[in-house]
Amino acid sequence: MTLLSSTEAVLYAVLPIIGVIVGALVGIVVYRFYQNKKLGAAKQTANKMVEDAVNEARQIRKTANREAKEELEKEHNALERRKSEVARSEQRIIQREENLDKKEHALDRKSEELDNQKNALSQKHADVDKLKAELEGANNKILDEIQHVAQLTKEEAKAKLIDAIRDEAKHDAAKMVREIDAEAREEADKKAQKIVALAVQRCAVDHSAEITVSTVALPNDEMKGRIIGREGRNIRALETATGCDLIIDDTPEAVVLSCFDPVRREIARIALEKLISDGRIHPGRIEDLVEKAKKEVDIKIKEAGENAMYETGVFGINPELVRILGRLRFRTSYGQNVLRHSIEVSNLAGVMAAELGANVSIAKRGGLLHDIGKALDHEIDGTHVSIGVDVAKKYKESKEVIHCIAAHHNDVEPDTVEAVIVQCCDAISGARPGARRESLDNYVKRLEKLEEIANSYEGVEKSFAVQAGREIRIIVKPEVIDDVKAMYMSKEIAKQIEQDMQYPGQIKVNVIRETRAVEYAK
Repeated sequence: MTLLSSTEAVLYAVLPIIGVIVGALVGIVVYRFYQNKKLGAAKQTANKMVEDAVNEARQIRKTANREAKEELEKEHNALERRKSEVARSEQRIIQREENLDKKEHALDRKSEELDNQKNALSQKHADVDKLKAELEGANNKILDEIQHVAQLTKEEAKAKLIDAIRDEAKHDAAKMVREIDAEAREEADKKAQKIVALAVQRCAVDHSAEITVSTVALPNDEMKGRIIGREGRNIRALETATGCDLIIDDTPEAVVLSCFDPVRREIARIALEKLISDGRIHPGRIEDLVEKAKKEVDIKIKEAGENAMYETGVFGINPELVRILGRLRFRTSYGQNVLRHSIEVSNLAGVMAAELGANVSIAKRGGLLHDIGKALDHEIDGTHVSIGVDVAKKYKESKEVIHCIAAHHNDVEPDTVEAVIVQCCDAISGARPGARRESLDNYVKRLEKLEEIANSYEGVEKSFAVQAGREIRIIVKPEVIDDVKAMYMSKEIAKQIEQDMQYPGQIKVNVIRETRAVEYAK
C-alpha cells in the first residue's frame, strides 16, 4: 500500500512536467506551421511584385524605345528641313553672286564711260580756258580803248556807274514808297481815325492836375504855433511819423505838406486834419492819429483798386496786386492821376481790341496793369516797367499781360496785337489835351532837341517846332532836295526822333520844299 502510494505520488509529480513538455512541443509545431504559412504567402507576394516589376520594366522599355524612335524621326525630319534650307540658301547665294558679277561688269562699263566723259570734259575745260583767255585779252583791249576814249580809269567808271544806279534805285524806291504810302494812308487813316475816335468818345474821362505837395487849411494862424509845439517837438514828431516835410511859412492859415511818396503825403494830410479838428496836439496824440490815418488810407487804397476792377470789368486779380493798383490813386505822372490814366487805357484798349478782333480780356487787363510799377517806384530801384514786370510775375499774371506791361514803352519789341493796342492807348491817354503837363525846362529841351535833329540833315535851311512840340516843320533848300528826297527825308527824321527821344503821343514831321521865281520890273 505504501509502495503504490509512492508510485502514484511520483506519477502525479511527473505527469505535469510531461504535460508541460508536450504542450511546449505542440506549441512549437503550431508556431512553425504558421511561420511556414506566412513565409509561403510572403514568397508568393514577392514573386508577384517581381513579376509586376518585370512587366513594368518591359512596358517602360517599350515606351522608351517608341519615344526614342519618334525623337530620332523628328531629328531626322529637322535635319532634312535644314538640308533643304541650306540648299536654298546656297542657291540664293549663288544667284546673288551672279547678280553681283553682272553689276560689277555694268559698273566697270560705266566707269569706262565716266573716264571717257571725264577726258572729254577735261578737253572742253581746256578749250574753255583757252577761249576765256582770248576773251580776257579782247576785253582788256576794249577796256583800254574805252579808257583812252573816255579818259576814265576802270575804277572811276565803275564808281560812277554804281552811283548812277544807286541814285536811280533810291529814286525808284522813294517813288514806290510814296505811292504805297499814299494808298495805305488813304485806307488806314480812315479806319484808324474811326477806331480811335470811337474809343475816345466811349471812354472819355476828366483829368485833374496833381502835384507833389498838399495844402492843409488852418482855422487861424495861432494853430501854426501849436503844430510846431514847444521847441518844435510836435512838428518833428509829425514829420518822423509820416515821413513828410511840413512847410510852415508866411502863407496865412495854411500848412504845406511836401513828399514825393503820395501815400505818405495823404496819411500826413489826414492825420494833420484830425489833429487840427481834435485840438489836442502832442507827440503821443500824433502817433495815435497817424496810425488811424494809415488804416484809413489802406481802406481807401483797397477800395480804389476794387473800384478800378469793377469800372473796367477786369476780375480775378490777386488781392495783393489789387492793393498795389489802388496805390496809384495817390500817384501822378506829369500831373495826370495814374489810376485814372490806367482805367482809361484799359477801357480804350478794350474798345480797340473789339474793333480789331483781338483778345479783349488781355488788352483790358494789360491796359489796367501797364503802369503798376509806378505804385512802387518810390520804394524799389529800377524803371516802372521793370518793376511792373517783376510784380506781375510775382502774382502769377499771364505771359501775354506781362508782355503788354514790358512793351508799352518799347523796352522790348511788342510781339502781340494786344501789346501794340496797349502801347497806342497809353499814348492816346497821355497825349490828350489837358491830360498831362510838363515842366518848362523839359518842354524847352524837347523843342530844342526836335529842331537839332531836323537841322542835322544836309539840305535843311531852317526848322520850327510848333503845336507844343506835336509837329516839326522843316524848310529845305529846293536846289539841293527834290520832291523824292523830301519824302525820303521825312521818313528818316521820323525814325531818328523815335529812336532818340521820349514823348507822349505822336510828332508830325512836315518837310516843306518851296520854289520861288523872283524877277523885278524896272
